Amino acid sequence: QVQLVESGGGLVQAGGSLRLSCAASGRTFSTFGMGWFRQAPGKEREFVAGISWNGAFMHYADSVKGRFTISRDNAKSTVYLQMDSLKPEDTAVYYCAADKDLGRFKPSLFDYEYDYWGQGTQVTVSS
Repeated sequence: QVQLVESGGGLVQAGGSLRLSCAASGRTFSTFGMGWFRQAPGKEREFVAGISWNGAFMHYADSVKGRFTISRDNAKSTVYLQMDSLKPEDTAVYYCAADKDLGRFKPSLFDYEYDYWGQGTQVTVSS
């Protein structure tokens, strides 16, 4: 079993930055594709960013491209989401997720393809 714990959320003004972290338990982190998703009140959960197991492939939602950066440190079993130029519409609960499918070389955009989820961390961007 894998446990994911997010941290780094908080309240920030528009234009500011936050860095989310997701620490994973277990020794198989380096084989997982990792993703960040978010869910705003009254909205469905949406894909934000994903990174392949080796960091070679990354994918971003159009809404965050150029502002957010996903990265991972397999030695620390941690994935990060650097969020810059934050906007009020980025306000949501952010979740990290792990995909254990060894056959998937590129990060999935679909939440149903992820096997493990963290509890989420709140990000609030004030205008």
